[in-house]
Amino acid sequence: MSQWSLEKELKALDGWQLSAFSVAIAERMFPNFALFSTLLDFGDRDQVRSIIDGVWNKLGNTGATMNFEVQQANVEANMPDLDIFEMYGASPALDAMVALDLAINCLLEPNRTDAANVGHLSLECVATFIEVTADTDMSDEALLRYIGDHDMMLQEESFQEEVIQRLAGVKNASAGLIKQLKVLSANDGISNIGVSEE
Repeated sequence: MSQWSLEKELKALDGWQLSAFSVAIAERMFPNFALFSTLLDFGDRDQVRSIIDGVWNKLGNTGATMNFEVQQANVEANMPDLDIFEMYGASPALDAMVALDLAINCLLEPNRTDAANVGHLSLECVATFIEVTADTDMSDEALLRYIGDHDMMLQEESFQEEVIQRLAGVKNASAGLIKQLKVLSANDGISNIGVSEE
């Protein structure tokens, strides 16, 4: 793994910035859930989409209101049970929902632990995807190196770093900044593991 430390980087953020970081990660992971939802006719992707939009709207102070305690129950209802769905796709779909749940926690009560957990969850999601698609006869050491140097992992790290840099030092959330972050995170509909709904 690189020398990049998420915990160290997150020290630059506080309050609403931690929520914005968390929802940015959840946004980038959303296509993993959306594709799974569509292919397996599971859950309610439109509901999940509107919850993520609700978090962005709250941060951008658009005046839209949403009861996030209620939404957390809805997020939970959209979490696939890995004992029932044994295919690989269920795992990144679940990660996306856990990330959203943590992002809402962070919105209700900003804290660095939840924000760090969201970041690590996405990095682990990427690492697992690389491992699942890697050559099976690699040694553990070679596999770790392969994961750490993989383009997808480097992209995820630089994405998280860019989000932190855009947020650091900004006192108040502006609708413009939140909109830019949302576009950056949506990544033209391509997720942290290169999945799109199309």
